[in-house]
Amino acid sequence: MDPSILAEAARRADLGEPFVLATVVWRRGPTSGQPGAKAIVGADGSVRGWLGGACAEPTVVDESLAALRDGRPRVLFLGPADELDGHRREGVTAVPMACSSEGAMEVSLEPFLPAPLVVAIGRSPIVDSLARMALAVGWRAVVIDDGGGPEHHHPDLTVATSLDLSELGIDRQTFVLVATQGHYDEDALQAALATQAGYVGLIASGKRAADVVQYLRERGVEEEGLARVRAPAGLDLGSVPVEEVAVAVLAEMVALRATRSGTPVVEVEAPPPEVDPVCGMVVDPATARFQAEHDGRSFWFCAPGCQRAFEREPELYAGV
Repeated sequence: MDPSILAEAARRADLGEPFVLATVVWRRGPTSGQPGAKAIVGADGSVRGWLGGACAEPTVVDESLAALRDGRPRVLFLGPADELDGHRREGVTAVPMACSSEGAMEVSLEPFLPAPLVVAIGRSPIVDSLARMALAVGWRAVVIDDGGGPEHHHPDLTVATSLDLSELGIDRQTFVLVATQGHYDEDALQAALATQAGYVGLIASGKRAADVVQYLRERGVEEEGLARVRAPAGLDLGSVPVEEVAVAVLAEMVALRATRSGTPVVEVEAPPPEVDPVCGMVVDPATARFQAEHDGRSFWFCAPGCQRAFEREPELYAGV
């Protein structure tokens, strides 16, 4: 095992970068993969480390990206087609290897996903309470208060003083709450709507919220963006103390996150994989050594045997 792989995994985890840690957990020779060998697969499909040969790596990458999309770990069995049934079991994806090698291996894919990020804007008990509760449940939290520095907030919180949210890594899994208590609701909400945040909430009365939305409409904010605003933010718990409003907001965030199970956990950046039209193996055009042209299209192959089979009967495989 290369210790630098685990060090790199720890670094990416600290930065909140999504990745998959792939580990060879079983092998039968002849195969270049060795038990304990590890690699990191990024959301862009990049690989750091070594797991196996040219046939195994593209399939591991493709399945790793799937693990990032759904957030679920899995085990891959990579081996001859006639052995697949003997290795099928719950949690195992069996993939035939069409290469000349007679070896096989199993690879564990463990996705590491950034904890949800809560960005709370303003200086109020609601902001501090929400941010501290988010940290308590294992989420990340940042307080934005351009009217004052960290001394105005709980010492455990990360506080920024600019409404420039571009450096926070906000994506569709991020929750943003505006709770400036009327001081700069409009500017804060407009900054939040300029991000990809999947949740944008506003702490305000119904009338105040309507006034803020109308102001932004007149400022040129599009209706599609304004429709994202949740106001008043949080579950309706009736009349509760201001600190408990934060409980209602976090409960709404947790409920929404639970309903997002059908949406990608991570938006992967890699293009759809290419597939060997003869054997169905995933291939990477950037590294594939075997290629053929037919009817104006390019096809890539995992091994020369597949290329020769295609070139003998291209019409048989070109539609795959």
